[in-house]
Amino acid sequence: MHAKFTPEELSFQAEVREFMQAEFTPELAARIRHPDTLREATIEWQKKLDARGWAANGWPVEHGGCGWSATQRSIYSNEMALAGAPDVVPMGIKMVGPVLYTFGTEEQKARFLPPTKSSDIWWCQGYSEPGAGSDLAALQTRAVRDGNDYIINGTKIWTTYAQYADWMFCLVRTSTEDKPQAGISFLLIEMNSPGITVSPIISIDDEHHLNEVSFSDVRVPVANRIGEENEGWTYAKALLTYERTALSGVGYCKRTLQRIREFAAKEYCGDRRLIDDPDFQARLADVEMQVTSLEYLELRVLNDVDKGGAPGMESSLLKLMGSDCQQAVQTLFWNLASAYGGVLPGEDHKDISGHEFGDRARREYMFGRATTIYGGSNEVQRNIIAKFGLGL
Repeated sequence: MHAKFTPEELSFQAEVREFMQAEFTPELAARIRHPDTLREATIEWQKKLDARGWAANGWPVEHGGCGWSATQRSIYSNEMALAGAPDVVPMGIKMVGPVLYTFGTEEQKARFLPPTKSSDIWWCQGYSEPGAGSDLAALQTRAVRDGNDYIINGTKIWTTYAQYADWMFCLVRTSTEDKPQAGISFLLIEMNSPGITVSPIISIDDEHHLNEVSFSDVRVPVANRIGEENEGWTYAKALLTYERTALSGVGYCKRTLQRIREFAAKEYCGDRRLIDDPDFQARLADVEMQVTSLEYLELRVLNDVDKGGAPGMESSLLKLMGSDCQQAVQTLFWNLASAYGGVLPGEDHKDISGHEFGDRARREYMFGRATTIYGGSNEVQRNIIAKFGLGL
């Protein structure tokens, strides 16, 4: 791994930057930010990426991937973040996609991979339940075999964007006769199936990201099961390693730090700009060093994947460091907003008074408290690192 870009990589960087400037317009950005148009606009953006061949850039080439190096993928991620453009919704391309092309049948690959890549399917994740979050093996949603179908009963919670989803990849209990991990199966469930109820959960940032999803005698074809019955824990663990790698948030951190610098250059502390204040400079430098360390860890993991490896314990390191970095960046952003960080937006979603970024900083800080919980809590990640990394 090298720290300077080659001429070819610089050319690629310019290509990505030009695409972002041309295709991620202010009008599209505004529609993605608004809850009434988020789904439609997000799909439109992802289709632009797919048309360029970049949507599923981490997939194997035979399934529509780009064959990019780790450095190219890092350049792409950084340029996207610096443009303020969102990455693809991760549940499809970054999470269930790798499970499908690794463990799915040829029929399942042909049915689900192309529409997942093209964003014609919006996926959600059915893992956590009331009483079974970090202890995922304690899940109780039951799937009882009935001929060529499973009948599903139970509840999933904290289901991100279930209100938009066409399909859910879901862990269900198909046996209670062995240890908890041995009785779980991995099913693909169409969200318009009779018996599914989606109830909104409004989070602390006043946004509707999350949902509770209930199943009452929902029929799911056995053909929608990934792999073998009762072996879903294996596929779930594989998915979680990809999810945790995707949760590092390097691009988000770098983009937010850029915004903090821009705002601090306009904000005054006494008779000088905040960006010139030694205490603020020290805090900013500390967070930037954390993010730089995270970025190089991510590059190491991506390089290992390029050589044929799979993200294992390192994905837990990325998730652990990434969530800490995101919270550090969000804390600095909200501190920058100071007294205006609690300002509520008006009807046009702009601050009523105070800084233009005050409400955004408040919302990001509040929702960011969840980063150390979702995708496997940081306590769980430390246990994984201790066991598989340190042999404790």
